[in-house]
Amino acid sequence: MATERKPTFFQSLAAGGLAGTAVDLLFFPIDTVKTRLQSAQGFVKAGGFRGIYKGVGSVVVGSAPGAAVFFSTYEAMKHSLPLHGQLAPVNHMLSASVAEVAACLIRVPTEVIKTRMQTSMYGASTSSFKAATLVLKHDGIRGFYRGFLTTIMREIPFTSLQFPLYEFLKYRFSIYLNRKPLYAHEAAVCGSIAGGTAAALTTPLDVLKTRVMLDLRDPSKQQVPNLTTRLRQIYVQEGAKALFAGVVPRTMWISAGGAVFLGVYEWAVHGFMSP
Repeated sequence: MATERKPTFFQSLAAGGLAGTAVDLLFFPIDTVKTRLQSAQGFVKAGGFRGIYKGVGSVVVGSAPGAAVFFSTYEAMKHSLPLHGQLAPVNHMLSASVAEVAACLIRVPTEVIKTRMQTSMYGASTSSFKAATLVLKHDGIRGFYRGFLTTIMREIPFTSLQFPLYEFLKYRFSIYLNRKPLYAHEAAVCGSIAGGTAAALTTPLDVLKTRVMLDLRDPSKQQVPNLTTRLRQIYVQEGAKALFAGVVPRTMWISAGGAVFLGVYEWAVHGFMSP
């Protein structure tokens, strides 16, 4: 089997940015439906199927940098950690977790704007830029990081499932085909399976993240429930079903999105590495 070349930091950066932009723009409507299903106000009041591209402006701004930071950090960590062979899954978990924390510094502010736009929290005609100015005016810079901890709580378990499974599937597929690296469409299949599995299992954390980001109360002026209390309230008041609200569109878009995200990344990074 041929030896797989390693991408440079800047190759991972560029390929990650391209992959992130492609998947977020392509599957944005499904993400909007998922967010509205998870909102406390209910799907219809949050907008139903109307204006499913509301908030896409914030995604355009944050998608490429967030994905670029994720992949460049992931590749750098993966190749520098002294964990190989049977410890490779631990390597992939740690690398993906650190990469997610780095990416969330960029991703969370755009996610706050996006979720509030998707559910018309500032009115049906408000632009993403106007929503950002309202967040800054009422909550300051801290407002852009509402739900940061909850997002980390969702993303670390998600990537700890997705990337070890993705790397394992690629490894087994390479052995089966006796060829390395895989073609982009083959890596995309692995990404789809890994992404869909991780998405379904971490949906309750995604519901919690959405509820926190849509809560407009000021923690410095009003008492806001902690994450454990909020999770218990959802379960007691709305039932276990509410914790898996939006599981079908979430699993569907991340499964399809995982194929595009990781497929485009593999295609781009190997394109950059080719002489």
